[in-house]
Amino acid sequence: MRSIKEVLRLRHQHHLSVREIARSCGLPVSTVGDYLKRAAMAHLDWPLAGELDEGQLQERLLATTPVEPPEPTAADKARPDWAALHEQLRRKGVTLQLLWQEYRQAHPEGYRYSRFCELYRAWAATLEPVLRQVYVPGEKLFVDWAGQTVPIHDPQGPGSSAHLFVAVLGASNRTFVEAFANEQLESWISAHCHAYAFYGGVARITVPDNPRTAVLRPCRYEPLLHRTYQEMAEHYGTAIVPARVQKPRDKAKAETGVQIAERQILAVLRDQRFFSVGALNEAIAPLLAKLNAQPFQKLEGSRDEWFERHERAQLLPLPATAYEVATWSSAGVNIDYHVVVEHHYYSVPYTLIHERLDVRLSATTVELFHAGKRVAAHPRSHQRGTFTTLEEHRPKSHQRFLEWTPGRIIHWARSIGPHCARLVEQIMAERPHPEQGFRSGLGIIRLARGAGNARLEAACARALHHGTCSYRSVQSILGTQLDRQPIEPELPLPSPPHANLRGSPYYS
Repeated sequence: MRSIKEVLRLRHQHHLSVREIARSCGLPVSTVGDYLKRAAMAHLDWPLAGELDEGQLQERLLATTPVEPPEPTAADKARPDWAALHEQLRRKGVTLQLLWQEYRQAHPEGYRYSRFCELYRAWAATLEPVLRQVYVPGEKLFVDWAGQTVPIHDPQGPGSSAHLFVAVLGASNRTFVEAFANEQLESWISAHCHAYAFYGGVARITVPDNPRTAVLRPCRYEPLLHRTYQEMAEHYGTAIVPARVQKPRDKAKAETGVQIAERQILAVLRDQRFFSVGALNEAIAPLLAKLNAQPFQKLEGSRDEWFERHERAQLLPLPATAYEVATWSSAGVNIDYHVVVEHHYYSVPYTLIHERLDVRLSATTVELFHAGKRVAAHPRSHQRGTFTTLEEHRPKSHQRFLEWTPGRIIHWARSIGPHCARLVEQIMAERPHPEQGFRSGLGIIRLARGAGNARLEAACARALHHGTCSYRSVQSILGTQLDRQPIEPELPLPSPPHANLRGSPYYS
């Protein structure tokens, strides 16, 4: 009888579901359901009467023909206001068990709990699918891309398509719709930011599908989220809980929201031609306002009214600043204590030489992280091949710059030949800071591994002769084997006498 008592305690004291009780007690689901059904028929409540021993409990529960008090006729029973109860269920902590208890206090001869739940579910099944399930206000926001796209016409070339982002709050069904040029990461993140701003708050849980911009590796138990998407969720304080793969019921709100948006917005705009995504969004705005303001078919109020009455106050507050879309990558720190991000060089503290860093790249900034800690931040530059260096990232002296100094690199180049040393020295002299020439100098020296010292020395001599002092020039000379050919002397241009030539005396 101990398991029966535990089943009754978990049901009445903790309001667990049948499956949760079965998992906790190690019993089959059917057995737990049978115990609860028999307890209801025997009119047993929790806590059990103190004088009821195990034998009496077993006799009352397991009797083959349980004795029930005569039921009042249907006319004698007070029928609950199902619409009011449905609205009450949207409030946090309110359950059918609690509503039934309040109902029985007001109507002692009313329906028993099992019949009460059966009648409520039958009534709820008559509602629109978008309103059938009960969600706690402020708990969940469902998001998805609509399958239908909108043509964007370009008078001067081929057109494109706009993609519709749809978000639906679980409790009030208030819907957000916005068009974007594509479904890439920046559009996906911006769509969420705009949706949160539209609602003026953030739901505790955001439920997407499994696009690559959201989930890198789908898994029922531990999905791997895109790092940028996870960072956005942390910024807004929401939790990302992706729907299971091929389980559309996990995001039924979004599926229905997409269907409603296609029918009440895109269908209305089907004969209009749009030449930009902005123009499309201007046409969507009044239709979206109309959608959220129109009354429900079988419930009192509208999406806007339910949102203002039940959900707005339950949303998490927006952060002080909007999230800035950023992408993540990794980069290695070279011996010149710079990393390359989109062909531009950014400095980091010189103690991180040879380390791998995480790079966070936004529209305005480049942030560099080591072991989860930000070690450098720079304004983003779009100039290719140039350097952005902070003085505090430099060593106090070249002698303390680990084992690398300009003198050592030039000395290393001198071991190959004088022309190589001159070339490396000239490269460092042309840079604003000698360290910025370390990379080119080392690259030139390491070309000797494949070509040999003699060929590299000849290639450096040719590069100095023609004034093309760079790593790529030396590499090209070796690749085309111009180093094996003699250096051509520069001949003066022929200047035959002619009556129309002024000559140098003219300028003196």
